Amino acid sequence: MNPDHAPSRPAPPGPREDGPHARSAGSLFWWLHLGGWSGVFLVNYSSALANGKPAEYWKVLLAVAATGCLGTLGLRYLLRACGDRPPSRVALLMIVPVLLIAAAMGLTYKLVTDLQWCGTCLPFTRFGYYTYVAGQLYVVVGWTSLYLVMTTWRKLRMQTEAALAATAMAHQAQLKMLRYQLNPHFLFNTLNAISTLVLDRDNATANRMVQGLSAFLRHSLDADPMQRVTLKQELDAIGLYLDIEKTRFAERLRVDVEIEPACWSALLPSLLLQPLVENAIKYAVARRVEGGTIGLRATREGERLRLSVIDDGPGWAALDHGGVPLDSAPRGNRVGLANTRDRLRVLYGERQRFELRNREEGGFAVSMTLPFETTGMARE
Repeated sequence: MNPDHAPSRPAPPGPREDGPHARSAGSLFWWLHLGGWSGVFLVNYSSALANGKPAEYWKVLLAVAATGCLGTLGLRYLLRACGDRPPSRVALLMIVPVLLIAAAMGLTYKLVTDLQWCGTCLPFTRFGYYTYVAGQLYVVVGWTSLYLVMTTWRKLRMQTEAALAATAMAHQAQLKMLRYQLNPHFLFNTLNAISTLVLDRDNATANRMVQGLSAFLRHSLDADPMQRVTLKQELDAIGLYLDIEKTRFAERLRVDVEIEPACWSALLPSLLLQPLVENAIKYAVARRVEGGTIGLRATREGERLRLSVIDDGPGWAALDHGGVPLDSAPRGNRVGLANTRDRLRVLYGERQRFELRNREEGGFAVSMTLPFETTGMARE
């Protein structure tokens, strides 16, 4: 009749058995326990009056109900001690205690009638005592069954809460891992370029590059990986990154941005585009003497936001041969794309699309389709 049973403590995170949970469960037990036995007394007394018993019969029923109330209170502690055992085994262990409580209630009935507190309440035959004990047995079995059902339900609820909390923590950890997985080639190339500038005594350019790298890394580390940002904020961060790369590549790196006005306030995961821009620079700009152009596109398609990062480089030959580049390419060639794809899957599930294609006019394109959202700074 209560959900206050204290099961073995689940592995954190999860609700603790001490504190507010346990206090509220204990309070609920006493309300249910005392209310239940008061209800048993009132129902039995009403039934007795309806069947011609005298008004003073309440003395007998009150004594019997008090015995059951105290007996099941002791039964509660036995059930709590058996809480870690399987329900079927608990049921077997409770047979004897339940029978003893029912017998005690029958004995109370006999003692009260023998004391002639209610002289007209005596049963007509000895068999009457046995039937009365059998009737109380049903009450005690019902109390025990309800107690087990409610404590089992509460135990399952706590386990579910613990599992959900653990899943949420794993979900956040996965997102943070994906978000913080910066390509070491970017840092290596940037630091190498700064070293070259210092050796060439181009201190002004080296200083600008160090400042740009510091600003970008500060933004990357300070930004909450669980917080979404507007497209404008995302492009401002990409601008910090591109300033560094423009210092390296000068006129070889060209950037073309086309954003529909309605898309500037759209929300998306922070630094979602940076790995894609980095990938385009690596394959479409750095490997060609003439450099290349990186295009950033954003359009609204109904309730969807479509983002694209394109370039005019050589494209990806594996796509033209029906390959699955993200699963078959060498590790160094797919980290940025796979990282972004996995992050979208974790965040949006089936509500997103991630597409790779070679452009007909030459070059490579990565397109993403997300739910179009602008209200609030919702957390991932």
